[in-house]
Amino acid sequence: MQPLRGVTVVALEQAIAAPYASRQLADLGARVIKVERPGVGDFARHYDTRVAGLSSHFVWVNRSKQSLALDVKDPRGMAALRQLLRTADVFIQNLAPGAAARMGLGAEELQADNPGLIVCDISGYGQGGPYESMKAYDLMVQSEAGLLSVTGSGDDMAKVGISVSDIAAGMYAYSSILAALLERANTGKGAHIDVSMLEATVEWMGFPLYYSYRGAEPPPRAGAAHATIYPYGPFTAGDDKVIMMSIQNEREWRAFCDEFLGQPELADHPDYAGNANRNANREKLGRIIADRFATLTGDEATALLTAVPIACAHVNTLADVWKHPQLAARGRWHEVQTPAGPIPALAPPGPTSPEPRMDPIPDIGEHTRKILAELGFSESEVDQLSQDGVV
Repeated sequence: MQPLRGVTVVALEQAIAAPYASRQLADLGARVIKVERPGVGDFARHYDTRVAGLSSHFVWVNRSKQSLALDVKDPRGMAALRQLLRTADVFIQNLAPGAAARMGLGAEELQADNPGLIVCDISGYGQGGPYESMKAYDLMVQSEAGLLSVTGSGDDMAKVGISVSDIAAGMYAYSSILAALLERANTGKGAHIDVSMLEATVEWMGFPLYYSYRGAEPPPRAGAAHATIYPYGPFTAGDDKVIMMSIQNEREWRAFCDEFLGQPELADHPDYAGNANRNANREKLGRIIADRFATLTGDEATALLTAVPIACAHVNTLADVWKHPQLAARGRWHEVQTPAGPIPALAPPGPTSPEPRMDPIPDIGEHTRKILAELGFSESEVDQLSQDGVV
């Protein structure tokens, strides 16, 4: 399923948010032209060397793209970019705040040349407002969005272990671009999309925000356990395996007491009837549940919980995820070519077509000559640009 075949996306992008959005578009068949600095490229190429000498961040979010090495600070490089954008469908950028506009790459200017162009600006805090010009890396935005107030344990805050604010912004950019493409099909007009990492993350903070509505006590940090639903979290079996489990309603609670704990009378105990009471008495109830887990191995506990059925899960390491039986059974691992050779990569979630698009991860400037030739540049002109360091 590649419904975006024929759609050209030009991405002046770096790090995670914009590259993640454009990779989703590439997965659906769009031609994504990634504009990078000659010789250096996207700085995320240099975060680490964990994937056969390549950066783990970069290989994750840059498959199925073409790399155009272009110095956009040189007038000749900017002219080439503007020429490319005249026939593009989508332009995505996540440069430093205000940088694209200062270069003449604002939505109004670009759409004067190409009225159907969809311009998507991704930034930390959005355009306008007192935070507009602030630098915004993922952890800064997690902090501003209140996410660190609900992650961690007790008084010790903890960041989310992935770039969740970047990912949130990337996914809202992706879905907004898809919506804009649908709208353009009806009107013929492009759109300007202004995605803020802060707003994307705060949207995902909806539960704790409403839980603390009008000054109510916010949910406490609860480590790996749920802050307000109980029992919902990790329990250690007798063989030291940690099992995650969750009770979501009274039917499950009653079955859990009867079939797992072997104490059906607990279901109607006034301290534990209803989630609010279980949550208020989680320390006392936790000891009862922990004692039962201690009599079982991890495999025995998961077998019993599954039979009830109660939701449960293994607390996997990353090594476990690489060999997860469910991913293997559903054929989710495919192969992607890179400048360092083939690597495994997960197929995009959702589409069920047997052969998802899994094109190579490009080297810096790998497609520069091809793209410039399409724009009408002669080989000698490209040679001169290369000699001058513009490409």
